[in-house]
Amino acid sequence: MRDLLRLLAFAKRYWVYLLLSVLLMACVGAAHGMTALLIGPIFDRVLNPASIDAPVLLFKDPVFHHPVYLSHIVPGALHNRSIWTMVAFAILAVFLTKGICDYLANYLVNYVGCSAVTDLRNTVFDKVVRQGAQFFEAHSTGRLMSSIMNDIEKIQVAVSHILADLLRQTFVVLGLLFVILNMDWKLALVSLTVLPFVLIPTARIGRRIRRTSRRSQDHAAELNEILQETLSGHQVVKAFGTEQYESRRFRQAAQGLLKSNLRYVRQQALASPLIEIFGAITIVCLLTYARTQIKAHTLTAGEFTSFVIALLMMYEPVKRLTGIHNIFEQAIGASQKVFEYLAHAEEIQEKPGAIKLERFTGSIRFDNVGFRYPLSPNGFQLKGLDLEVKAGEVVAVVGPSGAGKTTLVNLVPRFYDVASGAVRIDGRDVRDYDLASLRSMVGIVAQDTFLFNDTAANNIAYGRPGTPLREIRDAAQSALADEFIGRLPDGYSTIIGERGVKLSGGQRQRIAIARALLKNAPILILDEATSHLDTESELLVQDALANLMTGRTVIVIAHRLSTIRRADKIVVLERGGIFEVGTHEELVNGGGIYQRLHELQFVEAGSVMDL
Repeated sequence: MRDLLRLLAFAKRYWVYLLLSVLLMACVGAAHGMTALLIGPIFDRVLNPASIDAPVLLFKDPVFHHPVYLSHIVPGALHNRSIWTMVAFAILAVFLTKGICDYLANYLVNYVGCSAVTDLRNTVFDKVVRQGAQFFEAHSTGRLMSSIMNDIEKIQVAVSHILADLLRQTFVVLGLLFVILNMDWKLALVSLTVLPFVLIPTARIGRRIRRTSRRSQDHAAELNEILQETLSGHQVVKAFGTEQYESRRFRQAAQGLLKSNLRYVRQQALASPLIEIFGAITIVCLLTYARTQIKAHTLTAGEFTSFVIALLMMYEPVKRLTGIHNIFEQAIGASQKVFEYLAHAEEIQEKPGAIKLERFTGSIRFDNVGFRYPLSPNGFQLKGLDLEVKAGEVVAVVGPSGAGKTTLVNLVPRFYDVASGAVRIDGRDVRDYDLASLRSMVGIVAQDTFLFNDTAANNIAYGRPGTPLREIRDAAQSALADEFIGRLPDGYSTIIGERGVKLSGGQRQRIAIARALLKNAPILILDEATSHLDTESELLVQDALANLMTGRTVIVIAHRLSTIRRADKIVVLERGGIFEVGTHEELVNGGGIYQRLHELQFVEAGSVMDL
């Protein structure tokens, strides 16, 4: 019930439409009741013209037990001479009212349901996209996509189409229940004694369905994960000849999903035969009772027919309601992962009253910084780091793979928060600044450039929608990208493919540099921006980077030491600590790690030249 209420909470802003739909569905239920009531007059009066001229009794008032005749509802319906005309018009009016109310109510419920689920999907996406790096390390892209799309799709079916059906069937049951209770309340109570034998097993089945639904959604998420990884890494799959392996993985996951779906089908189908069996038993008992009552002239054939038809009409929506209950259980099972994401606390949060970082003029200081990855508490860590990067300086960070270079620079824009100590900008802890202003001061060009499946112009202007093409071209020219963009089929309007697949590595890097230029942030982080490039592309990118670095405070991570000779300061990291700090000239002959790295690269370069 708690999960259901959390789902319905998203419909609060549409409560007027929901209330109106409830009232309309109540009219639909009343129309069903009137349909059953009209059966009696048809059998007793319309199809029996020899009956006496008497007012037509519909039902008795449940409070004062006063008879309610058709003439009270349809003036002029006094006796058989006009009964057929009145019944005919009543049938038309009832069905017309039912059709109009059902259409309007169905539309309104679906409007509320679809709108509420759209709000839920937007809320989940907003929550996920604001999570820190730790969250995305713990949750695969494929599973997140499955939850945001597939799980919420299950919820949408429940709170739109199925919610409409729930209201409809509920009011139909209430309307028909009113009819049979007024005809013969004792007989009605006897007839309804079978309901507990149906509802109790249905509730138990529903709990199983919820668990099955969650397993089914997990299998769907696994399938989505395999699909996303295989399609994204199609070149690796082909290079290693693992198409059959991936197909086998996909088939196994699909088989798991099939088994879960079939288990759900078996479980939800159990309610229908239960109702059919107990319904048949009830009808046999009613027929036995009716024979004696009709012989005793205490019950007419028309009244009994009207009662039985109302009862049969009621069993159908009851059966439908059990199916609706199962679908809601399935939606609640699917919603569990969605609400887990909503409940997940954001690791990187702003302090109340966080201040805006207006400009950067002083320095970036790592003040006794300690850090370890939350998901690997016994793994890599930074410890006791002290480092200052003054405004306008170019500081290079080098060291063996796994030394903590990228981890260190990721602390500046708060992709992670330090475990101890502080990162300070202009003397203030970065956790005191609001995230938007802090990150607006930092531009990043990484080794793995991410580009969107959009135009070249939109990729350069990412984060600055509406930027004039002139400014985009200026940034591209400074990044030495204007020439090759001009050769693309549609120039700056060319769609460059997912992750920029239509471009070379050097071209993708220059697009990223143009993007950073257009952002014009005073602090620049270059994370091995040329490590994957050939010599010619590297030279072009180096020239573009030189334009980007002008007038900025730069932190450079590089494996190729030849690219950082002119840095104002070189910081050597190893095993999460600072081992050396100095200029290239001071460190190259210092007998430390930097000298060893430099000699290794020099020997490697010499070996390549000899070849």
